Amino acid sequence: MVATLADDLKQVQLFNCLSQRQLRKLSRDFKERTFSIGTTPVRQGQMSGVGFFIVSDGEASVTVDGREVARLGPGDYFGELGLIGERTRMATVTAETPLRCFELPTWHFRRYVKENPDASWKLLQHLVELLAEEQAANRRSTTGAY
Repeated sequence: MVATLADDLKQVQLFNCLSQRQLRKLSRDFKERTFSIGTTPVRQGQMSGVGFFIVSDGEASVTVDGREVARLGPGDYFGELGLIGERTRMATVTAETPLRCFELPTWHFRRYVKENPDASWKLLQHLVELLAEEQAANRRSTTGAY
């Protein structure tokens, strides 16, 4: 389970900067969670605080303002912004089938960051890079320049 979960974490944009060793260490803090059909692990407008989820089995819908915007299945993830920013959820995720996820509670992620400064620095640099890429894309789309 740990090796597979570490491999899944490598696919998450927030974590793909970490080494395999760092990912294995982080994966130890995940707990398995199951949700029955109709359960909403996160709800739009709700204060963030539960954590981050990777779908292991099943299917979930993602809605924003009552409109479905995506479907999630095995390997997909949600809640990554809630790990760092204490903000309200931007979407509702609802189990459409029995749903099995691996969850990383926010407080476990905070402990990981505090206890692993080398990984923390990589994450911080990676976040800056993602923000810079997003700003550059926004400039191109508003100015038409490439």
